[in-house]
Amino acid sequence: MDVDMKVSVGVRRPVEIIVDTWGIPHIYAETVEDAFIAQGFNAARDRLFQIDLWRRRGLGLLSEVLGPDYVERDRAARLFLYRGEMAREWTSYGPDTEAIATSFTSGINAYVDWLDTHPEALPPEFELLGYRPAYWQPDDIVRIRSHGIVHNLLQEVARARVTNVAGLQADLVRQRLQPARQPHLAEGVDLDLPPEILRVFELATQPLVFSGDPRAPLGAAAPSDPTAEGSNNWVVAGSRTTTGRPILASDPHRTYATPSLRYVAHLSAPGLEVIGAGEPALPGVTAGHNGQVAFGFTIFPVDVQDLYVYELDTTDPTRYRYADGWEELRIIAEKIPVKGEPSRQCELAFTRHGPVIHVDQKRHRAYAVRSTWSEPGTAPYLGSLAYLQAQDVAAFRAALRGWGGPGENHVYADVDGAIGWTAAALVPRRPEWDGLLPVPGDGRYEWDGFHASEEFPEILNPAEGFVATANQFNLPEGFPADRHLSYEWPDPARHRRIVEVLSASEPHSLTDSMRLQTDVKSVAAREIVGVLATLHSEEPATASALELLRGWDAVESADSAAAALYEYWISRHLMPAFAEASSGARARSAAAGVVDYTGMRDELLSQPGWEPLMLSTLGAAYAALERLLGKDSGAWRWGDLHRNQQPHPLGFLDPSFEVGPIPVGGSGTTVNAAPYLSDEFVQTIGASFRMVLDVGAWDDSVVINTPGQSGDPRSPHYRDLLESWRRGAYIPLLYSRGAVERHAATRITLEPQE
Repeated sequence: MDVDMKVSVGVRRPVEIIVDTWGIPHIYAETVEDAFIAQGFNAARDRLFQIDLWRRRGLGLLSEVLGPDYVERDRAARLFLYRGEMAREWTSYGPDTEAIATSFTSGINAYVDWLDTHPEALPPEFELLGYRPAYWQPDDIVRIRSHGIVHNLLQEVARARVTNVAGLQADLVRQRLQPARQPHLAEGVDLDLPPEILRVFELATQPLVFSGDPRAPLGAAAPSDPTAEGSNNWVVAGSRTTTGRPILASDPHRTYATPSLRYVAHLSAPGLEVIGAGEPALPGVTAGHNGQVAFGFTIFPVDVQDLYVYELDTTDPTRYRYADGWEELRIIAEKIPVKGEPSRQCELAFTRHGPVIHVDQKRHRAYAVRSTWSEPGTAPYLGSLAYLQAQDVAAFRAALRGWGGPGENHVYADVDGAIGWTAAALVPRRPEWDGLLPVPGDGRYEWDGFHASEEFPEILNPAEGFVATANQFNLPEGFPADRHLSYEWPDPARHRRIVEVLSASEPHSLTDSMRLQTDVKSVAAREIVGVLATLHSEEPATASALELLRGWDAVESADSAAAALYEYWISRHLMPAFAEASSGARARSAAAGVVDYTGMRDELLSQPGWEPLMLSTLGAAYAALERLLGKDSGAWRWGDLHRNQQPHPLGFLDPSFEVGPIPVGGSGTTVNAAPYLSDEFVQTIGASFRMVLDVGAWDDSVVINTPGQSGDPRSPHYRDLLESWRRGAYIPLLYSRGAVERHAATRITLEPQE
């Protein structure tokens, strides 16, 4: 074990942090307050540059250390800060949240202070960029909202654009609606939206990826389909497992990066005994267990955003029409500090509904976003603090009543054998419309409060012996239509595959859950290849393609030639051709080529007449792959096209920070989710973190977090889990003190200051 490290900080009693062989910190404190101080200290020890950059991005303080190229982005971020009453904000999560945030941030600040006397420990990224880490305020944790997952502004804009050029029916090719409905088109609203309408929103919400080019500091664009952000989870009752105890699995899907979004930690103090993963800039954990209850989550893609369109006064553009008169824009003036220059003055404009993201001077219109981000209690994932001490599923479900955001499917199990699922979110009531298209901001379309937690669906101890969610449409039959929780849902293929496996008659084991989390069999591919099995062609390339796919088991492994052909055909050839044939070239262009995969499959499987299109595009795809990968189709590999990258923000300055590219299998329709951008086949999101819990025999639980727990490139835990993650392997999630001690690698002691 490494030499002990002793640090004097603001704890009341000594705290011990044992870092195990795999980089997971186990924090042992005598008070809950000290446990959260230690968690903040340790988060800074492992992830300081990451959380410092997150804080600056969220608060609009990048220009202060990076210069004037980031002023526009800082202004955008400030538009989406929480600006409501702080007393209501803190109490929305529970009576102890402000105290917990204060302890956590004091721990971060204690580590920043410690660096003053240990400058050699400063992460190298700060030296590369030439600045020092900042101190935190407790409010920083809750004021920043723009990193959270919300729906459906991007979808509203996309739908408006397609509808504007081709009609409402054409947009169903881009995104089918569940339950089926005709989107409400407000009288008087102009769907001809300015091309730059989303720029400010994307500036505020995109992940910060440096390019090295000061003219393009934003990096990659935001995903065009917000429903792509997904996850899997399931819980199996003890009556269906090999252990006789419940098994809970959870693998959230988010954008890959180095370091990863998740961080695994264990907090042990009187009244608090929790282990699992959260985000390193937040106290507590969101997915894990507390020795009594296990819990995991997936996105429940409820609609919590609306785009409002306003008529501006032609004589006074600071006023917009509302009801029978005019209402003043609320203007907030702020100064943005800029490195090497005087501060820049910026003005932030707000309507009664939310921040103004664009003004069309020629047409005298303004556009603003209303979102639950502006409501108390919606700081992403902070609601998890309410359930950390729940002792059974009843208490856990009660704790979810105050959950604000993001919308989540929570699955859970307790040591007494109960299992369940509850959906939770803060979702507005829209009494006059469905939220699918922009609406006028003149007072005709107002939210009428929020849906009560009792209105959300849930399942407790299902007869099937398991429950699973994968972001699919899961509102039960007969769910009241007036609730309007959402109409936009991801492809159900992942959920169908999970249910297919869990429905097997054999008892389910921990190994089975691990195998299922890394499963790359696509039920979507299986269905479409089934259609191809009945087709024939005399055209050489098409005939060769049919032969390659005939008999394929739809397992999209990285070394599969059939998977390479199938995905190349679907994304590069069939989808674009289907979109044009279904809705026309103008609609396809307006939708940027996005096609609802589920809707396309349903059409191809149920409606005759698509065979010529399928054959012609398949032959074209085969010929294109011959040019790209060679004439020998037996040597093609899906992983030669499909790559996973886990970029570091400063990888362009120091390539040694980078992780990837890595050949990977899977697709957007496999449980091991690996959607990609069709222009270059780089994986967009997936499970950087996976967890399988043996409920009650906690030391048998397992986890993985790529590329490693630490964000410091000099740490042995920076990329030590990458190869295990790539192989679909796991590491122990140790819980008992004895097991932790047997695998201790580093011991850190935090002592009270004299």
